[in-house]
Amino acid sequence: MTDFSAATSTTSTGPVLTVRGDLDANTAPAVLEQLKGLTIAGGQLLVVDLARMGFCDSSGISTLIAARNVAGAAGASIALVCVPAQLTRILDLIGLTSLFPTYPSATEAVAAHT
Repeated sequence: MTDFSAATSTTSTGPVLTVRGDLDANTAPAVLEQLKGLTIAGGQLLVVDLARMGFCDSSGISTLIAARNVAGAAGASIALVCVPAQLTRILDLIGLTSLFPTYPSATEAVAAHT
């Protein structure tokens, strides 16, 4: 198992949630706690940085959907950045790619949002 962490930071366009390690049934609750603590306003962008994510199971995907719901409830948008190939494939297979705009980097996500 990969060491796990979930951390948030704030930029001028909104919060950034960085996930490191496996996003699974054991670690998803920690990410959900991070989401509860977010301050996000209408028109902002929630960036979820997955550059260091190792693995994502169905609990992880549910957590990403929860992140999208948090952003939507605030009138904000969401973008996934640095999405690993295996997660891109899974999102495509289960029909969720249209829910999550993806970008190679946070810089590109923010540029597309502004």
